[in-house]
Amino acid sequence: MQKILDAILSGSATAEDVAALDVPDHYRALTVRADEVDMFEGVPTQEKDPRKSLHVDEVPLPELGPGEALVAVMASAINYNTVWTSIFEPLPTFGFLQRYGRTSPLAKRHDLPYHIVGSDLAGVVLRTGPGVHAWKPGDDVVAHCLSVELERPEGHNDTMLDPEQRIWGFETNFGGLAEIALVKANQLMPKPGHLTWEEAACPGLVNSTAYRQLISKNGAALKLGDTVLIWGASGGLGSYATQMALAAGATPVCVVSSPAKAEICRRMGAELVIDRSAEGFQFWKDERTQDPKEWRRLGARIRELTGGRDVDIVFEHPGRETFGASVYVAKRGGTVVTCASTSGFTHEFDNRYLWMNLKRIVGSHFANYAEAWAANDLISRGLIHPTLSRAYSLDQASQAAFDVHRNLHQGKVGVLCLAPGEGLGVRDAVTRARHREAIMRFRNV
Repeated sequence: MQKILDAILSGSATAEDVAALDVPDHYRALTVRADEVDMFEGVPTQEKDPRKSLHVDEVPLPELGPGEALVAVMASAINYNTVWTSIFEPLPTFGFLQRYGRTSPLAKRHDLPYHIVGSDLAGVVLRTGPGVHAWKPGDDVVAHCLSVELERPEGHNDTMLDPEQRIWGFETNFGGLAEIALVKANQLMPKPGHLTWEEAACPGLVNSTAYRQLISKNGAALKLGDTVLIWGASGGLGSYATQMALAAGATPVCVVSSPAKAEICRRMGAELVIDRSAEGFQFWKDERTQDPKEWRRLGARIRELTGGRDVDIVFEHPGRETFGASVYVAKRGGTVVTCASTSGFTHEFDNRYLWMNLKRIVGSHFANYAEAWAANDLISRGLIHPTLSRAYSLDQASQAAFDVHRNLHQGKVGVLCLAPGEGLGVRDAVTRARHREAIMRFRNV
């Protein structure tokens, strides 16, 4: 791996130079193991510890197939799907790998007794398989996490509707929290040249998810002048939604859980912030009973901040804890757009507030290639900036997942894979200098 790393760090290696490098037959990767899926049996969710289930293992290099690429991973990031994988909730991911493995001889490679996790990367193409023409060894790339076969007609208007779409590194193997990753070539996008490896690795999943959910016609189709309620507005997903709302000329109402997180939103440029902990919002009286008075109190607080306006859009991802309130506070004819459900997948709401007020609930899941490319382009143009609070080494990745599980982080948490330190990988110093103040402000969330 050292010769590969030296070539990347030199910044001058040609496609021919990289293609001539030997790719090792084994590499280090962050894994969960099939024989440990019962290790947290009977343990409450919040007490499950990713540091016990995630391992840095030496794994064999997978066979490179048609339409695929091997990428030297300089940096990756932690997402909630990595946390879910590590605690085997809502179910172990080995079932995904087994089902995928039955679809074709090539997919059979993914059905292994270990799962290499990670759905983000920034790195350099090492090899491409037959049929790949848009990318070559030596290209600086980031990867979005949609793995799709495109052999069914349902996916050709929107690949997220393909019956065989999967999230790479979660529902497939050979993910990005490793020294080398296997991706489909149509997952690749140009690395923004003004960013470091760790900065470039962080936006992929969350930035694309926020773009489809909030901006795309497949989501809420945010427009100039809209008011949007953003739950968890300082976090890995919400921070990108907040930036997009501001950049699009909308008004975000940012909901956070601490004064420190409120300050992060204000540093991003948001003016309307609700600290739900400081204001004592409790949407559930107990495990089974919601409190509509709290919904009404939240609606009143929003109107107080907005000068009497209800929100056009609710950007929903906490799920069970907040969904009843979200349906209530959306304006008549408004939209609740939802993904993830980090507080629970079973949502409960009073349908009278939906049906009698002509509101819509829109489900959103990651993004298609065009949406992911557009979201990455916003990063490349300096209109949206990575929100990175800390970068860990690959050996510390289990601790990084633990911190995300316990909500001890702000923004995104990065992981250095091959990169020997932070601050490397900037190819466009001019653009970085132009956006330096914003980059550092968002990096220090």
